[in-house]
Amino acid sequence: MSAAAIPFGLGIGLSLGMLGGGGSVLAVPVLVYVLGQSVHQATTASLVVVTAGAVVGGLNHARDGRVCWRHAAAFIAATLPGVIAGTALGQAVSGRALIAAFAVIMLDAAAAMWRKATRDATSQRIEPPRTSCPALRLARVLMAGSLVGAMTGFFGVGGGFLIVPILAVALALSMRMAVGTSLVIITATSLMALTAHLAAGRTLDVAVTGAMTVSAIAGALAGVRFAERVRQRQLGQGFAALVIVVAAYLLISATLLGDPPGTT
Repeated sequence: MSAAAIPFGLGIGLSLGMLGGGGSVLAVPVLVYVLGQSVHQATTASLVVVTAGAVVGGLNHARDGRVCWRHAAAFIAATLPGVIAGTALGQAVSGRALIAAFAVIMLDAAAAMWRKATRDATSQRIEPPRTSCPALRLARVLMAGSLVGAMTGFFGVGGGFLIVPILAVALALSMRMAVGTSLVIITATSLMALTAHLAAGRTLDVAVTGAMTVSAIAGALAGVRFAERVRQRQLGQGFAALVIVVAAYLLISATLLGDPPGTT
């Protein structure tokens, strides 16, 4: 079973390094529907995998100057209360409801990201894309950080599927800067959420988690290199398309196929 996790780990790492998110939206359904873990076990394992991939991808983006550190620091500081509250709430919700709610939020984020990528492509014909960090809008950053913290704790995800659209749409970062900054934030929020999950008594399949983690690190390194060769519009729309496909699958699974494994 651990060998089966390797190709999925590569894909998860590739998504993280290239798009700044999407790792958890792939990891959770793979762990649940392909590898047969319970939702609560899968959400904990996904945090390990995503943290490792985000660290590697974030370091490479930071080296190339694609991180807005002030935005990241304020965002991270606002996430802790949300992570604690979200983890407690997630314990009380059924796996089927958790997956369905996850999918609906993903679709909203994907729609916002697609609109942002299309609008930026039009504006860049007139002026060059932004390559520096915009002014820090502290109130917006703190609100966004609290929201992502709650989602991270509740769903057991690093939050990249929300963080990238928030950074790009609400906080006006370019797509490339949003990707790098997202990975720094994901590293911190995933570590906080993982600590909360383990403190709450969640368990891990060490062999499967380890295999997926190692392959995710390799995928993240490749993803960073690919991201340098892709246009910003393609990055944004690729991120949105990935989230839409996974969200649609989760909605179908939760509504038509019954409870995810391990929830009964």
